[in-house]
Amino acid sequence: MLNVIVLGSGCSNCRKLEQLCHVVADENNLDMNLEKVTDFNKFADYGIMFTPGLVINGKVVASGKLPTKETLAHWMIDASN
Repeated sequence: MLNVIVLGSGCSNCRKLEQLCHVVADENNLDMNLEKVTDFNKFADYGIMFTPGLVINGKVVASGKLPTKETLAHWMIDASN
């Protein structure tokens, strides 16, 4: 199972990233547990200075940008293997 954490304050890009994770997981039949973290104090625990932040299976893969759907799919599929 993929453990995905989206870190963000709830801005439009943070919401888009969360939705995109669900779309990619559904399209690729990936078993995913998604957690949304909005507590600014916890962002620092991951070294995230800019949102949205994305953590997949404990590894920070993005910070301060919205990845393309293709890039996100690549990260999620690789992490699920």
